[in-house]
Amino acid sequence: MCLGALVDAGVRIEYLIEQLQGLGLGPEYRLWQETVHRQGQAATKIYVDLLQEKSDHHHHSARHLPEIEQIIQTAKLPDRVKDWSLQIFQKLAIAEGLVHGITPEQVHFHEVGATDAIVDIVGTCLGLDYLGIEKIYGSALPTGGGTVWAAHGRLSVPVPAVLKLWESRQVPVYHNGIDKELVTPTGAAILVTLAESFGPPPQLQLQKMGLGAGSQELPTANILRLWLGELVRHEAKIPAFAQSEKIAVLETQVDDLNPQVIGYLFEVLLKAGAIDVFTQPVGMKKSRPGILLTVLCHLDAIAACQEVIFRETSTLGIRYSIQDRAILKREIQMVKTPYGEVRVKIAYTENLDPQNILNIQPEYEDCVELAQKTGHSLQTIQQSAITQCRSAITTWHKTRL
Repeated sequence: MCLGALVDAGVRIEYLIEQLQGLGLGPEYRLWQETVHRQGQAATKIYVDLLQEKSDHHHHSARHLPEIEQIIQTAKLPDRVKDWSLQIFQKLAIAEGLVHGITPEQVHFHEVGATDAIVDIVGTCLGLDYLGIEKIYGSALPTGGGTVWAAHGRLSVPVPAVLKLWESRQVPVYHNGIDKELVTPTGAAILVTLAESFGPPPQLQLQKMGLGAGSQELPTANILRLWLGELVRHEAKIPAFAQSEKIAVLETQVDDLNPQVIGYLFEVLLKAGAIDVFTQPVGMKKSRPGILLTVLCHLDAIAACQEVIFRETSTLGIRYSIQDRAILKREIQMVKTPYGEVRVKIAYTENLDPQNILNIQPEYEDCVELAQKTGHSLQTIQQSAITQCRSAITTWHKTRL
């Protein structure tokens, strides 16, 4: 059904046939397509017909994970297709291993490891790569019901491997009243491995839809729907008087750092180009208290700040993201007060017109120095600096007029 939806969405089946030849399984199957109807809806049905003759080296129902990995790794496939395919089979083997109480390498895949499953998984990855898909989102999945025959006998639906796969990603599920197997281990493994998340669809500009048909006739159309589109990106609206810039946010948490190092670390990071540095207390594994260190810096200071964090802390990894920041226009001016000179930071909209001033912030260190020198309170020095600054701006504005 995945292959059918992809072909219906624009993947050429000739491309899939050609690329899948690299697996070396050509003598074992035939791939072809047909347009069918399910509850009156036209959809693409892909058939993986297993041939009677088997190759000298492989048997359809006796493959284990290492053999499947070898087949994929030695095939001439795009790197992303190989990576995805190996991850899917690994996830599937882990789930089967948990069900049977054995390691992934010991899992005897039975029908899951048969030729058709290899073609389904690798072919699906080829189709997604062909379409240039960057992100995949999955809906909530139907549980189905009833029982099915498998290599280990009759199993309740959802079968144990599917439940393990769903459990690994906390997949939302629902029952639609149909007591059939509606999600197979292969299909569950593909989605659980590749999907960013499950639930309602993200905001999407829908461009195309692919419909892949299943084999059975069900009370509702037995069709897998693939929606292709561009994510709708909402640009944050900032006030007209503000400016936008890109900054980096670096984060790491540590639980074995001497607290005395933190003050020194702040100084070194600010010298290395950090715009701001702050910490928050966090609870970490084994109930140990730790700190979350966050550093804001311009993009050209990322490497320098990371180097400082790695050198001066015990962390082994740093997360970082690039974010948009709205900033006000600002200037730093020196103003004279009755107590001495103080630098002030002035934030404004259009220009230094008194009506456009949004904020005046005296430099803390300057005010502390004057307070200590003169014996006046810090608050007195700060208020005087703000008053003198506003007066100077008003005078300058009048002379300009």
